[in-house]
Amino acid sequence: QVQLVESGGGLVQAGGSLRLSCAASGIIFSINNMEWYHQAPGKQRELVATITNGGNTNYADSVKDRFTISRDNAKNTVYLQMTNLKPEDTAVYYCNADIKTSRYRPSRLYWGQGTQVTVSS
Repeated sequence: QVQLVESGGGLVQAGGSLRLSCAASGIIFSINNMEWYHQAPGKQRELVATITNGGNTNYADSVKDRFTISRDNAKNTVYLQMTNLKPEDTAVYYCNADIKTSRYRPSRLYWGQGTQVTVSS
């Protein structure tokens, strides 16, 4: 059984910063890509940032130069450092990870439960 647990959300004023964490636990053989999504009320879930197991990153245009995704492979953890936050960043933030639980089984995508980020103007 694999679990992803997010933390670090909260209420912050516009221009402030938050750091989200997402730790994977359980039977893990290897982790490929790790990602952060967000979902605002009444909207579809959107991709925010991706990091490969080699450390290559990609970002949505709306967060480039403000958000930084990183990972600690020894801790099976992915982070999202968010700076210069805007009210439109308000959403539930979800992490996912493409995880192999065995050398002999294909990987599958696991999701965290989400953490609320609220940015006040």
